[in-house]
Amino acid sequence: MAPTYDYSSHLKQFFEKNSQIFEQTLLSEAVNVKDKIEEILRVGNIDLVTNAHHLVVYIIDGEDEALKKFAEKEGIAWATHSIALSFKLEWVQAIRRTLWDLIEKYNKENNKYEIGDFFRLETEVNNRVDEFLNTFFISYSTYKDSLINAQRELVENLSVPIIPIDSSVFILPLIGSMDTHRTEILKEKVLTEVSDLRIETLIMDLSGIASMDSESIVDLLKSIDGIAMMGCKTVITGLRKEIVREMTNAGVNFNQQTETLGTLQQALNEYFVTQ
Repeated sequence: MAPTYDYSSHLKQFFEKNSQIFEQTLLSEAVNVKDKIEEILRVGNIDLVTNAHHLVVYIIDGEDEALKKFAEKEGIAWATHSIALSFKLEWVQAIRRTLWDLIEKYNKENNKYEIGDFFRLETEVNNRVDEFLNTFFISYSTYKDSLINAQRELVENLSVPIIPIDSSVFILPLIGSMDTHRTEILKEKVLTEVSDLRIETLIMDLSGIASMDSESIVDLLKSIDGIAMMGCKTVITGLRKEIVREMTNAGVNFNQQTETLGTLQQALNEYFVTQ
């Protein structure tokens, strides 16, 4: 949005002339943030004071595209370092109040604005501050979501580790709790890996499973049935009594092609060591 009248250059000169007063007023306005400035600079290499100067210049000059790109960059930086959004909100609102305090001083010294001009200025300045905040929060949220998704995918891949012991025999050690979300991940990854790696025997060790409800057990059995349909034999090791009890109560069992052994070592002795 271009300025509708010529205030930019004079106000910018006034701002640059009074930059120290601007900083002092800004720090007095941002009560909670001022003690975090050095920490934010250290953690995220984000210079709040310098960036405040940049933002004010973009607002005064009406550089909307530069302001938008600046907001997007700031959003990514804050999301990357997980800096609290409350600090950013307080800081920008403090910039808004401080800028208006500066505009008031400028007008008193120069008697510049008629009432109509003032309201146009008010609309332009506040719209740009709001646009900065909106763009910042969208950028922050988008980038944060992408980081969370990437971390979730990493965790999900690590939660279903398929380890080769030779070209046709692989081990899948499962640890922790199994729920329907994890069994769905397991099914997708196992079916893909069996197909891509041409796995003939998959040793699934359950000795590290802390808990598994009946619904998750049913989902696991469906995954094993799918593996069998692809010509891969499943060997189950380390079944704990709690899981066996859940299976018995649910009235389900492994298919005939599935072998069960007491320990992973027994499976290794049979399918690896003796080969």
